[in-house]
Amino acid sequence: MKIIHKIDELKDVIKNINKTIGLVPTMGALHLGHASLIKKSVEQNEFTIVSIFVNPVQFGINEDFEKYPRTLKKDAKMCEELGVDIVFAPAADEMYQDTKELTLVCPPYSAINKLCGKSRPGHFDGVATVVSKLFNLSKCKRAYFGQKDAQQLFIIKKMVKDLNFDVEIIPCPIVRENDGLALSSRNSYLDESSRGKALKLSKALNYAKELWQKGIRNKQTLCDSALKILEGTMVDYIEIVNPETFEDWQENDKKALMLIAAKIPPTNTRLIDNMEL
Repeated sequence: MKIIHKIDELKDVIKNINKTIGLVPTMGALHLGHASLIKKSVEQNEFTIVSIFVNPVQFGINEDFEKYPRTLKKDAKMCEELGVDIVFAPAADEMYQDTKELTLVCPPYSAINKLCGKSRPGHFDGVATVVSKLFNLSKCKRAYFGQKDAQQLFIIKKMVKDLNFDVEIIPCPIVRENDGLALSSRNSYLDESSRGKALKLSKALNYAKELWQKGIRNKQTLCDSALKILEGTMVDYIEIVNPETFEDWQENDKKALMLIAAKIPPTNTRLIDNMEL
């Protein structure tokens, strides 16, 4: 396995590869959720690249860019054990020579004016821009994304379709701890008391799913029931959308996806989770 930090070196390696390439874009601090994406890429492709890059363009003012966990040595070891061929770990000034005059990829306003995009303005412009760059640099045939970041996954799939990227997007299921907590690199911020509160996200989703299975289809009832379980957290949003369009769920829609974002006191760690009802 090679660890590459420079774009030109990556290009030199890629141009001599005549194999199907899978890409797993990450911000590092890898956990078993990332491992599931990597395993699928290794299974489905002849060559796998994992990018590890804490992307400054997708972080807003007063967000956790500076303290986001950076564990490259540990991450590289996991990648090597899983059969990765290249870890691409560039510095910020390698990826962006001039952020003041940067060309951005801007998803449709209708896709980003809700959920995480509403409370994190500019976030999805940053995501779409860095993912586009990674697609171009890696020459990947397939790219792997976790379903925990459901809005991100929807936006990337739309970007690929709208901009005619020749990349197949492979969604991968949420991986959870035994107690139901969705795996996230930000879970490392949680102390013992906040971790107990963090479990309320998956509990709220599971309770809403139970109500759905009992035949309850009233959106307000489902959201209010989840909100009661989330007492003690600072809820950013609870929404139900059509998972195929990400429009607000209507009662004649066959599928429904509930999404939650909340800050968990006392650490105020912002976590997201979702579940198809």
